Amino acid sequence: MIRNALLITALFVSAGFVRAQTTARPAPSPSMPQTRTSAPFELSEYGVQIQPDPRLIIVMAALDAAGFDPTAPGKEPSAFRRLVRKDQESLDPGLRERLKNFFDRNRLPAPATPADQAARYVSLAYAIGQPPLLDAPERSDELPGGVLEVLDFAPLLREFYRKSGIDERLIAYMRAYQAEGDRLRPQAAEMVRSILSYLHTRPIVVSTERVRVKSPDKKHSSVIVYSTREHDRHFHIVPDLLAAPGTVNFRVIADEYYAIIPEGTDPTSSELRHAFLQFVIDPLVLKFNKEISAQRDQIKQLIDARTRAGGAVSPDIFVVVGRSLVAAAHARFDEAERLNEVTSLQRRHLQQARDEAERKTVATQADAARAAIADETIARLADDYENGAVLGFLFADQLRDVQASGFDIASFFAEMIAGVDSARESKRLTDAGAARDRAAAARKAHPRYSAWLVDPTSESREAADVSRNAALLNRLGDVEKLLQTRNYEQAESVLRSLLQEYPGDARLLFTLGQTASLWARDTTDDDQQAERLHRALASYRMAVAAATPETEQGLLSRAHESMGRILAFLDEKDEAMKEFEAAIRIGPVAGGAYNDALAGKRKLAQP
Repeated sequence: MIRNALLITALFVSAGFVRAQTTARPAPSPSMPQTRTSAPFELSEYGVQIQPDPRLIIVMAALDAAGFDPTAPGKEPSAFRRLVRKDQESLDPGLRERLKNFFDRNRLPAPATPADQAARYVSLAYAIGQPPLLDAPERSDELPGGVLEVLDFAPLLREFYRKSGIDERLIAYMRAYQAEGDRLRPQAAEMVRSILSYLHTRPIVVSTERVRVKSPDKKHSSVIVYSTREHDRHFHIVPDLLAAPGTVNFRVIADEYYAIIPEGTDPTSSELRHAFLQFVIDPLVLKFNKEISAQRDQIKQLIDARTRAGGAVSPDIFVVVGRSLVAAAHARFDEAERLNEVTSLQRRHLQQARDEAERKTVATQADAARAAIADETIARLADDYENGAVLGFLFADQLRDVQASGFDIASFFAEMIAGVDSARESKRLTDAGAARDRAAAARKAHPRYSAWLVDPTSESREAADVSRNAALLNRLGDVEKLLQTRNYEQAESVLRSLLQEYPGDARLLFTLGQTASLWARDTTDDDQQAERLHRALASYRMAVAAATPETEQGLLSRAHESMGRILAFLDEKDEAMKEFEAAIRIGPVAGGAYNDALAGKRKLAQP
C-alpha cells in the first residue's frame, strides 16, 4: 500500500511499531586512527540509486504539452525542452486542449512556484504503473499527498502516451536522462560519503515492521498475534530534464525516498543534503521510539509553547524529533565544512605571509570568519526552531560530542533524546537573539555571503575576477568578428596572445580549435588542410582537458562533437564515433551540440 508522501521537512512515521534493522559495524575506538579502504564507493551499498524513471518523463512531457513552463521570463527553454516541444508539434489539438484545460483548472493559486505546480504531478508519476499501461491507483486517502487532486490526469496521460508517439522516443529520452544521471554520480557519491563520515554511520537499508495478524487458532481468536514484514529502503536520485530549474522536489513514499533533480543541479546542494539526512535519520527515530515516548511530556510542552506563539510545529513528537535532528545535523555539517575551509585557507595564507604583521592579519581574519560561521549556525537553528525543530539546539550541542568521538550516531541516540529539558529549550530563541542579529546584518552587508563567511577577503578578489572575465569576453567578441571576415591568421594571433594572459582557459582553447577548423575549411591545399585540422583537434583536446565539467558542459559537448566531425572527415571512423558518443553522454545541455552529435553518429553508422 502506498503511504503518504511528505514534503522535504516531513518525517514518515508508521502507525504500527517499527523496529529498524541493519548490519551494524562495530563502533571504532576514538583513540585508534581509522584507515580508509581503497575499495570503490558503491552508492547501492548505502541504499542510493541514480536512475531515470520513464513514468516521470512521460508525465512531465504531458505536463509541458498542457502548458507547464518553468522557464524564467527572458530566458530560453532548455535544449531538452525545446527537443520535446519539437517532437510534440503534431500532437492531436483536441488532446492538447484537454491537457491544458485540466492543468489550468487545477493550477495552484499564487504565490505557488513552478516547482509547487509540478509537485503533485511528480507524486502522480510514482503512483501510477509503468508504461505502457500506466495504471492509475484506486482512490484512497492513503495516496501520496496531492495525488487525489490530480488523479483524473491519469486517463489523459494514457491517451497522451498512445497518441503522442512518446513510446518510440522514450529510449532516446532515457539515454539523455541517464547521461544527466552519470553527471550527477561522482558528486552525489561525495555528498553521501561526507555526510556518513560526519555522522560515523551507515544508513539503515532494511526496516522490519511489526504488524498485527489474525490468530490462526479459531478457538483463541482473541489472542493477539504479530508478524513481521521487511522493507528495503532506497534513496532515489532521479534526474529530470523537464523540472523547474533550481528546486529539488523531494517525496517520501513508504520506504522509498525520491529526490527529483533538475538539470544542472549541484548534487552537493543544501536541499539534496537535507533530503539524504532525512533518509539516514528517519529510521533512527522509529528504532528509538520508546526512548522518545519516554520524553513525551517534555517535548509536548515545547510543542504547546510554540503553538501558542503562532509558530509552525507538528503536534507529533516523532515528527518533531526527526525534524529537529535533521536540522541540527545539517547545520553542524555545514558549519564543519566551512570551518575546515577556514583552517585550510589560514594555513595557505600563513605560508604566503612575509612577516609577523601579515601573519597576525591572517589569524585575525580567520578568527573573524569562525565567529561569523558560529553566528550563522545559531541563526539557522533559530529559524528552524521557529519552523518546528524545537529540539534543534539541543541536538546541535550534542552532535559536537558525537562527531568528535568517532562513534556511530545511533550509539548516542538514546542518550541524546534523554537530555530534553523543556525549561532550557524554551529559552533558546531568546539566547540566540544577538547572534541572529549579527548574522542578519552580515547577510545584508555581503551579497556573496556564503563565500564571505569562509574568506572575508573573497569579495574583493571576486570583483577583480568578474572584471577580468568581462575583459576576456570582450576580446573573444573581437575574435568572433575576425572569424566572420575570415581573418584567421590575425584571429589565431590574438588568441595565442590571450593565452599568455589567461593560461589554460578552456574558452580560448576551444576558439583556437574553431579557428583552425574554419581555416582548414577554406583551404584548398590538402597538406595545409590536414595540418590545420590536426591543429584544431589538438586545441579541442586541450579545451576538453581544461574545461570544468560542472560549469562548462556546453563547451565540452561542442568540443567533442567538433572533434567527431573532423575525425569523420579524416576517415577515422572509430575515433569519430567515440567523440560523438562523448557529446551524446553529456546530454542536451544549454549551448551544447547534442542533436548535431546524434546526427553525426547516425551518418557515421550508415553503410
